[in-house]
Amino acid sequence: MILDSLTAADKYVSLHPLFAKAFEYISKTDLAALETGKFDIDGDKLRGIVSDKEGTTAEASTAKFECHNAHIDIQVCIRGKETIGWKPRGTCTSPKGDYNPEKDVLFYSDAPDMFFGMTDSQFVIFYPEDVHAPMIGEGMIKKLVIKVKI
Repeated sequence: MILDSLTAADKYVSLHPLFAKAFEYISKTDLAALETGKFDIDGDKLRGIVSDKEGTTAEASTAKFECHNAHIDIQVCIRGKETIGWKPRGTCTSPKGDYNPEKDVLFYSDAPDMFFGMTDSQFVIFYPEDVHAPMIGEGMIKKLVIKVKI
């Protein structure tokens, strides 16, 4: 997991061949004007998902404590204050069902090891090794998730 400000995004473009294109999209887009929904940035290699909704409780979010096998998430907080739960996948012991390859998601019943906050113009990168519970907070949270194909 990587947590930083968008002003420091250039430090991370070399970590994956598609990160440069993802961060270029973020830097050249008026994020506040993005409509909610799903869209392609670069075919199935880079896809965007914009949500703008009321934050949820930690209990509701950790009920869907998730990780992915085929994608890396770059999650950008556009507006609001979001709290996210996190735990390394290697220490999770309680899968909740089987991996769903169509949705690229595996859920766990484990509790997060930690929670951290994210606000406007900050981002987090979740690798397949990062189990996460997003969208915890009060009030409206607008965010962009870029799904980067591994």
